[in-house]
Amino acid sequence: MKLLTRSTLALTMALAVLFPITSPSAEPVEEKTDSKMMEHCEKMKEQKAKMKADMKAQDAELTAHAAKMNSAPADKKVDELAALVTHMLEQRIAMGARKAKMEEEMMAHMMKHMEMGKDSMAKCPMMKGMDHKSAEAHKDHPEAKN
Repeated sequence: MKLLTRSTLALTMALAVLFPITSPSAEPVEEKTDSKMMEHCEKMKEQKAKMKADMKAQDAELTAHAAKMNSAPADKKVDELAALVTHMLEQRIAMGARKAKMEEEMMAHMMKHMEMGKDSMAKCPMMKGMDHKSAEAHKDHPEAKN
């Protein structure tokens, strides 16, 4: 009798592990997770767009500064050049730090998608339209040739 009880208990536990009971509330949790992730995707996309816009504004600022330097009287050109180079250096250092931080965030973001499953990445607004670019960029990669 003990053997039968133990066998039944072991079988029940094995079935519970192999075939977990899915409750109706499992889908809303997944949808909530997807929704939260998509919000994060949109935030990342907005940050990337803002960085591009900021870089464009910095380029315009540097162009104006260069024009000012070029039109300056000869005795002021060296001062203007020094100011322009200093400004470029400050921008470059700040943008480098900003890009490094964003790249780290993007890597973490992509890892989260990978944890969520293969379909998650395809839903990411950041990845829209990148399939072609990504495949083209990596076509010569040694692993792609295997």
